[in-house]
Amino acid sequence: MQRFARLVVAQFAVDRRVLALAFARMADGIGNSFLIIVIPLYVTSDVIGGATFGLEEAMIIGIILSLYGFLNSSLQPVTGRFSDRVGRRKAFILVGLGGLTLTNLAYLLAESYLSLLVIRGLQGLSVAFIVPASIALVNELATRGDRGGNMGVYNTFRLIGFGAGPVAAGAVVNLGPYTLPLGSSGVTITGFDAAFYVAAITAALSTLLVTVLITDPEGTQANAAADLAIDVRDPSGRNLLDPIFTLGVATLFMATAIALLATIQPQVNARLEQGSTWFGIQFAAFILAQVLLQTPVGRACDRYGRRPFIVIGMVLLIPTTLVQGLVTTPETMFLARLAQGIAGALVFAPALALAGDLAGEGESGSKLSVLTMAFGFGIAVGPLASGALVGYGFVVPFVFGTILAIVGTVLVFTQVEETLETRASFPIPLVGGD
Repeated sequence: MQRFARLVVAQFAVDRRVLALAFARMADGIGNSFLIIVIPLYVTSDVIGGATFGLEEAMIIGIILSLYGFLNSSLQPVTGRFSDRVGRRKAFILVGLGGLTLTNLAYLLAESYLSLLVIRGLQGLSVAFIVPASIALVNELATRGDRGGNMGVYNTFRLIGFGAGPVAAGAVVNLGPYTLPLGSSGVTITGFDAAFYVAAITAALSTLLVTVLITDPEGTQANAAADLAIDVRDPSGRNLLDPIFTLGVATLFMATAIALLATIQPQVNARLEQGSTWFGIQFAAFILAQVLLQTPVGRACDRYGRRPFIVIGMVLLIPTTLVQGLVTTPETMFLARLAQGIAGALVFAPALALAGDLAGEGESGSKLSVLTMAFGFGIAVGPLASGALVGYGFVVPFVFGTILAIVGTVLVFTQVEETLETRASFPIPLVGGD
C-alpha cells in the first residue's frame, strides 16, 4: 500500500497533503452530488408533505437546489476572510465537513418541504466553510512554479467525485429497499435512506482523511487585517480593473454558459429526438473533459504561463457555447459539450493559479474565494437564465451565453497580465503581455 501511495504521489508530483485533500474532496463530492439526483425524487415521494406555500413541486425543487448554491457562493468571501484572519485552514474544512455529515443524516428525519429547505440551506453554509479554506490550503502548499499543477490535481479528483455521485444515486434509490443483517430479523431501510447514509458516510470519510492526513502549512500566518471588500479597480494603476476581480467576472460568465443546459432537458431531447440517456451523456461530457485535462493543463501553465491558457479557453468558449443552440443531432451536442469542457479546463486551474500568484501572505482565502464564489453563482444563474430565455427560441439561451463569453474574453485579454516571470515560449504567440 505504501509503495502504491508513493507511485501515485510521484505520478501527480504534488505535496502529499494536496493529494490527501483532493481525495477527501472527491469523497465528499460523491455524497454531495448524490443529493442533486435524490432530492428531486425525495420531494415528489410520499415521504414529504406539509405546506407548499402555494408553490408547485417543480418550483419547490428549484428553490431547494438553488438555495444551496446561492448561500454557498454568497458566504464564501466571508468564510475565506475569517480563515485568513485566524490563519487556520484545516479547522474551517473540518467544521464544514462535520456540518455536511450531520445534515446528510438530518434528511432521514425530514418530513416536510420546509425542513428540506432548512437542511439544504445548512449544507450550503457548511460547504461555504470548505471551499475557500481548501483552495487557500492548496495555494499555500504550492509554490509559484507548481501552483497550476497542484490546482489541477485538486480539481481533477474533486470533479471525479462530483461526476460519480449522480451516476450511482439513481441506482441506489431504485434498488431499495435494503435489508441489513442486524439483529435476528434484520433491519430494512428504503432506497432514500440508503442514499442519505451513503452521503453521510462519504462526508465522514472526508472528515477522517482531513483529520489524519492534513496539517496547515508551516508558513501560514494569521492576517488580522484581512479585508472582506473585493477590489474592483487595479491598485497598481496599470489596468482599469483588478486582475482577480476580472478573473472572477470571467469565471462567472464561463460557469453561466456551462450551466445553461441544466434546466432545458425536455427542449433538448425534443429538438434532438433523443432520450434522457443521451442527455445524461451530453451533460457528463463537460465533466469528462475537465477530469482528463485539469492536471495536464495545470502542469502546462506552470511551464508556459497562466494567461495564454485562460485567453485560449475563453476564446474557445465562444463557439462551443453558440453551437449548442444550433446542433440537430445527439452526437454533435455531445461533441459541443466536450469541446466546452476543454474550454473550461483551459480556464479554471490557470485562473486559480494566477489569482494565487497575486494573493499576498495570509490573503489566499479571501482572494481565491472571489473565483470560487463566481463559479458557484454562475452554476446557479445559468439554469435560471436558460429557463427564462428558452421560451423565445431554443437558440436564445446559447446566444446569451455566447455574449457573456465574448465579454469575458475581452476582459481577460485587456485586464489580466502574466504572473510568471520565467517560462517557456508558448507555441501560439499571443499579444498583449505575452
